[in-house]
Amino acid sequence: MIPLRDDIRARRRPYVTWALIAACGVVYAYQFFTDTTNPEAGRNLVLSFGMIPENVTHGKALWTLLTSMFMHGGIFHFLGNMLYLWIFGDNVEDHFGRPLYVVLYVLSGVFGSVLHILVAPGSHIPTIGASGAISGVLGAYFILFPRARVLTLVPIFFFIRVFYLPAFVLLGFWILMQVLYGCSTVAGGSGVAYFAHIGGFAVGILLALLIRRRRGREAVWYDIS
Repeated sequence: MIPLRDDIRARRRPYVTWALIAACGVVYAYQFFTDTTNPEAGRNLVLSFGMIPENVTHGKALWTLLTSMFMHGGIFHFLGNMLYLWIFGDNVEDHFGRPLYVVLYVLSGVFGSVLHILVAPGSHIPTIGASGAISGVLGAYFILFPRARVLTLVPIFFFIRVFYLPAFVLLGFWILMQVLYGCSTVAGGSGVAYFAHIGGFAVGILLALLIRRRRGREAVWYDIS
């Protein structure tokens, strides 16, 4: 299922979300240019700034817990992550406020990587991508806006249909698939860090619950079509 847009209007401009998308875009453009002009340099870039579980397990290259969040493994990986951040990030940023939203994003990405490391501590494979951090945004959205409607492309056999789905259905299905895939594949050998997604989502849920309890329920603007 591919989300296209939600029906909640943010009350403030999502400058942090836009900045994160721009930062990931600049880094991916640099990766693409480097890999295209010099494949060996592109490979070294990933090895230097991607998060390698074995290194972090031994206390090496800890900065890669942050730098890996801004790198991506290909155009579809980049576009898919940015689509989710674009759709769901503005409302979460609006509710959290910009400073706490940055905390949510960074903690989700770091804890997602830590959970991946715990599952595959000896892996030599670099992990790159903003998925763990964005999963935290999705977890927060799941708690804060469960009844928001999300326009979604849904493949049904050989056909594609467009439906409005409640956010709790779409995101609940998404995290369920991450858990199922993560538990059914060899740790560190699937090519996708499913447990990074699960860890990030869990952080988003926890922080959203804390924020909601502290601030109470706020009015939400909806666009109805």
